Amino acid sequence: MSNIKNKLIQGSSGRPILYDLIYDQSIKRAPIVVFCHGYKGFKDWGCWSLMAKNFVSKGVAFLKFNFSFNGGTINNPIDFPDLKAFSENNYSKELADIKAVTDWVCCKYKSNEALDTNNLILIGHSRGGGIATIYASEDNRIKKLITLAGVSDYESRFPKGKALSQWKTNGIYYVKNSRTMQDMPHKYQFYKDFIKNRTRLKISNSAKKLTIPHLIIHGDNDTSVDFSEAKRLKSWSPKGVLHKIRGANHVFGAKHPWTSAKLPADLDFVCAKTIDFINN
Repeated sequence: MSNIKNKLIQGSSGRPILYDLIYDQSIKRAPIVVFCHGYKGFKDWGCWSLMAKNFVSKGVAFLKFNFSFNGGTINNPIDFPDLKAFSENNYSKELADIKAVTDWVCCKYKSNEALDTNNLILIGHSRGGGIATIYASEDNRIKKLITLAGVSDYESRFPKGKALSQWKTNGIYYVKNSRTMQDMPHKYQFYKDFIKNRTRLKISNSAKKLTIPHLIIHGDNDTSVDFSEAKRLKSWSPKGVLHKIRGANHVFGAKHPWTSAKLPADLDFVCAKTIDFINN
């Protein structure tokens, strides 16, 4: 077993991307999952490491990474010690990070017999599902797409009316992180970047352009991203397949920190469905 942890790839604007890669060296030409975390997320959140081991036990390599502006640091990748970096994040930077990761793994492991760099699968959770959908529509190296509790639209999530005007005037607004109790800063550049790249960042445009198999998994008790967004993704994606998990929440029963050696039942089901989708 090869378990590479907390190594660096060069990311957006010269900032490092911290990644983990785990795979079984005894297996030949394993598909490679590239996993994209969501808003206020990070590669070591909750069950993601346990999920990675689950995939590897079924013959699938798993690469997870921190977006370069997610607020983590090299020395402290968990939670958000660098709120300045967090405030400077935007969707375009995250797309650039996925490209950097994809370019790196395809180059670094092209000759590695244990890994199949011609069989890349992109998985995105929540906001990361939207980023994964956009990127998958742009890079033909991605062979399959999986969105877990994925968002279907970014524009609707920005402040509106007076709140938007105040954001522009102040240059920054804050969202409370209910778990860490931090005030998470968002500079107005985030919105400006979205408006500048609105066509590219409209998830429906990307979903409609997909030519690859797309698995959409969503719980019907998700209070962060409503199940109706999964139905919209399914209606747009030409090869989209939707699996509803009855009673599942936004993180499929997981939490941070996760101390059990077993996955929660809903996330275990997600893994089984996803691995079956990848291997078939």
